[in-house]
Amino acid sequence: MENKLLEVIELQKVYGKKESPTNALDGISFDVLPGEFLGIMGPSGSGKTTLLNCIATIIKPTAGQVLLSGENISAFNSKDLAQYRGSRIGYLFQDFELLDNLTGKENIILPISIHGINSQEADKRLNELSEYFEITNVLQKFPSQMSGGQKQRVAAARCLIANPDIILADEPTGALDTRSARTLMEKLKGMNQKDERTVLMVTHDANAASFCSRILFIQDGIIFHELRRQTNDESQDEFYDRILQVMAQLGGGSANVL
Repeated sequence: MENKLLEVIELQKVYGKKESPTNALDGISFDVLPGEFLGIMGPSGSGKTTLLNCIATIIKPTAGQVLLSGENISAFNSKDLAQYRGSRIGYLFQDFELLDNLTGKENIILPISIHGINSQEADKRLNELSEYFEITNVLQKFPSQMSGGQKQRVAAARCLIANPDIILADEPTGALDTRSARTLMEKLKGMNQKDERTVLMVTHDANAASFCSRILFIQDGIIFHELRRQTNDESQDEFYDRILQVMAQLGGGSANVL
């Protein structure tokens, strides 16, 4: 039996009044294995970002459980939650969320400086990540002096600096041009393959999704379809074409997919 890094069990999120509720999540369940690159796709309003935010404890689900390494995060006390948010998950935002008054270096090391990691270890991690993401030349620059691609790679380094168990990425290519988006996805995929880094990514971009090993399609708060890449004999382009087929079915509101 395979170990499960993340378990989402019958997760529900209901908005609105009792008389006219809106089910953003309607009993979603799935697992994420260590080293997996899982994508979550669906039309606008399908519940995919709500799902990610429940896992990140940004919002609280109405019902259901989220387990990380078998631990129920809803049972965490304030100290456990701080550790969970600060070092066990790394959150990669669509719009970077860099602090304008801090340099690239200061933005990257902020999570570990808060949690008291010594400067020697911080410098080592910073050097490794800045070289990998090719951002050494912007470490002393402020966000206003960086391109969109540079900002997102700085943000990616920041979410990895504390060596989290899992990366949660919310539309990470949404604010990037095509070239910058591909560079970022190649870096994330490379780290996933080299270090077996676990990634859970929400995206509407089929190109970005084609880097995943598995994709869950969500519609109206439920899992509509699951797609797995046949890694031994399926190219990324072939997987991309299959993603487009399912997206077309989603757009048509049909559940009859291959």
